[in-house]
Amino acid sequence: MDIGIANHIAVVTGGSRGLGASMVRALAAEGAVVVVWDMDLDSAGALAAEIRSDGGRAEAVACDVRRRVAVEETVSGIVSRHGRIDILVNCAGLSRDQPIAEMTDENWHLVIDVCLNGTFYVTRSVVPTMVAHGYGRIINISSRAQFGDVNKCNYVAAKAGITGLTRALALELGKAGITVNAIAPGFVETDRARSLPTYAHLRKRALDLTSTARLGELGDIASACLYLASQQSGYVTGELLTVAGGRWR
Repeated sequence: MDIGIANHIAVVTGGSRGLGASMVRALAAEGAVVVVWDMDLDSAGALAAEIRSDGGRAEAVACDVRRRVAVEETVSGIVSRHGRIDILVNCAGLSRDQPIAEMTDENWHLVIDVCLNGTFYVTRSVVPTMVAHGYGRIINISSRAQFGDVNKCNYVAAKAGITGLTRALALELGKAGITVNAIAPGFVETDRARSLPTYAHLRKRALDLTSTARLGELGDIASACLYLASQQSGYVTGELLTVAGGRWR
């Protein structure tokens, strides 16, 4: 089925690996021109080159989503080269887990700055071109953790904030032809997840709490992204699509 995003300009932050890379590949496979946005230009460039070698269209940009001026300049450059941005996927994120009594100011602010403030800065910079063209799909990556999790107060607050921002912007931007939705992934098997010292414990706990008897895969999240980026989702906005195999805690 043609989902109607061929030749659309798609920007994916945090796009060089893991969930971001899976969504970059999926969007490119549907004919979108994808901008791989990451702090690591080498990784972003390698993914863009892979897509081009497979017949797709992609380019890489390096920018720290925490840096407001740099974000504005990066978005301006993309619009100058391509004329518009049709699809924005805010996937840049990280976690720094600590109990509340041990949570450092640095780790609190780092997670809030990257996950929540970064989503705000990039979205604020992209919205004017979407409004000018009367069309846009904004997809924010939240998390199942937004419902609450242990030793993750910074991450939970940031992801819950992203969900709230999503709903506020859906109300604000709907009449401009822009939909704004969020995806809340559950535990997904990624290289980053496997590198965690608590991986074995987290994996077992996720399997115990997931009703589908398997963990999430990158393709599960990429498929959700494609739907929300598609023409078929035009009447869907302000929604949180939880992709967690039935897990709620």
